[in-house]
Amino acid sequence: MPSTRIREYESAFSEWLGAKYAFSFWKGRVALYALLRAMGVGEGDEVILPGYTCVMDVNPIKYLGAKPVYVDIEPATFNINVGLLEVKITPNTKAIIAQHTYGYPCDMDAIMNIAEKNSIPVIEDCCLALDSKYKGKTMGTFGEAAYFSFQWNKPYTTGLGGMVVTNDEKLAGQIESLRASEMCLPCRKEVFMLWAELVVYRLFIYPRTTALAERVFRYLTKKGAVVGSSSSSEFQPEMACDFFKAASGVQARSGLRQLKKIERNIAHREWMAQLYDELLEQKGWPCRKYDRSMIEPVMVRYPVRIAEKDKALAEAAKAGIELGSWFECPLHPIETPLAAYDYEAGMCPEAEKASNEAVNLPLHPRANEATAEKSVEFITKFTPVK
Repeated sequence: MPSTRIREYESAFSEWLGAKYAFSFWKGRVALYALLRAMGVGEGDEVILPGYTCVMDVNPIKYLGAKPVYVDIEPATFNINVGLLEVKITPNTKAIIAQHTYGYPCDMDAIMNIAEKNSIPVIEDCCLALDSKYKGKTMGTFGEAAYFSFQWNKPYTTGLGGMVVTNDEKLAGQIESLRASEMCLPCRKEVFMLWAELVVYRLFIYPRTTALAERVFRYLTKKGAVVGSSSSSEFQPEMACDFFKAASGVQARSGLRQLKKIERNIAHREWMAQLYDELLEQKGWPCRKYDRSMIEPVMVRYPVRIAEKDKALAEAAKAGIELGSWFECPLHPIETPLAAYDYEAGMCPEAEKASNEAVNLPLHPRANEATAEKSVEFITKFTPVK
């Protein structure tokens, strides 16, 4: 059973979000797996999601023997194109995942209307959208349930970590039952390594050091010297025996600390995003375009589209610029064996175009006005895609 500290964290998160129930896990993808299991997703079922996502969000679907069904995105917000959604629904459709990409809320009225008409539950993917709002209502409180990730580059980090929230008492009971009967605990080595990584992150990871840190971290992950968020070993058709793993006390303590300063974090992200808007406009570059009367995004990163993505990434690393590359392909990362995940080239042309063009700029609390100015000065040397 979860410890008192973990229960405290879950309670604090659910209270802050405004949900009745919250359940924490070792990773965000584990949270999604638990949620799909609790909803009864299994062999032969279909789950609809955008064709512009992280493959680790697709893995839980495949682990359960279900089929991912991809819908292309609309260009401005990188979110699922609701005009293409309903034609993807079949008698086997078990759930629709509404991913709020980069922090932009999906068109929830349209998605919920389609879902209700077809009696299909909606799962909100809030891994990139913490406190974003649609018509004044917080993301994560629309669908039957939602899940969050607290991995290194998410709105706040506990190193690794995930959370499911729901207002459905029956679904909550099913998740609790799964945790009690099947979930394993992280080993002491994993917990210690994660604690050590969090210490290093707090002391040394800043915008100017991020590119080097990422290269070192990926190398150490391959060598098994650190606890990584992803590895190629997860590109397997079957779930590893220790995948369904509980959150640790280290993550719960870190999460509680993060929640105490979450409002400052959110305010900073909103201020930084507005600053990027202004700086890019001054350079004659396109900035965010969305209906401000409908949505209030709290962005995890600030996406821009450029023609020379590979060149910009290579030069950013040398210049000490924190330039994000996700999503590198429709099912990030670039190493993903797309065919194994039922994705064929040309299936989602707008997603593929975005993958070739989109990079993103930092908004996290360690980025500041100087970071934004330096980032904009760097990125505007390249050719914008409008």
